[in-house]
Amino acid sequence: MTALIIDDEIQIRRLLRMALESKGYTVREAENGTLGLQDAVFHKPDVILLDLGLPDMDGVEVLKRLREWSQVPVLILSVRDQESVKLAAFDAGADDYVTKPFSTAELLARLTAIQRRQGQDETACLSVGGLVLDPVHHEATLNGQPLKLTPTEYAMLAQLVRHAGKVVTLKHLLRAVWGPQAEQQSHYLRVYASHLRHKLEGSTLEIKNEPGIGYRLEER
Repeated sequence: MTALIIDDEIQIRRLLRMALESKGYTVREAENGTLGLQDAVFHKPDVILLDLGLPDMDGVEVLKRLREWSQVPVLILSVRDQESVKLAAFDAGADDYVTKPFSTAELLARLTAIQRRQGQDETACLSVGGLVLDPVHHEATLNGQPLKLTPTEYAMLAQLVRHAGKVVTLKHLLRAVWGPQAEQQSHYLRVYASHLRHKLEGSTLEIKNEPGIGYRLEER
């Protein structure tokens, strides 16, 4: 289990490292938002502890950029205790919010809670129109029959199923499937949408293109 701490205060990072390592976490650190986002991309932590008062960008902005491609649990650690600040953080996708100074025991308990909730969400099967995706085993069935998908096809289809009936933007899909470095590579989506349409032939499901916006999975 890997935890990423994004905080510019070295004393806080040291305190958190000791607390997290005592519970078996592997700990990574970043002293600003840019380094934190890069670390999240390349090392894919299981949970992130994020300060709001970072030197290069506000923590809420870090969270918004992270949520464009990742649903990793994020716990906010901040001295800011105003209700409006907390609401902005939750609106941006925070899973919990702890005000500094904090109790280490409470912090660890909250981390466990948000990871448990995330785990329950991620292990639930996704289904629409006879298509079922099993995220635990990365398997798919269509009308009860196994559906063979490559890892990339599975990742793209999972995003469309998760938001079935709604347009999933090009940027969201590219970041979620290929990472933020690929957000200009919209031709990837054309290729894989074509593969998926072929594999869904004969079903009631249709992948529609909203030109310049994104893709939508619909049941006919």
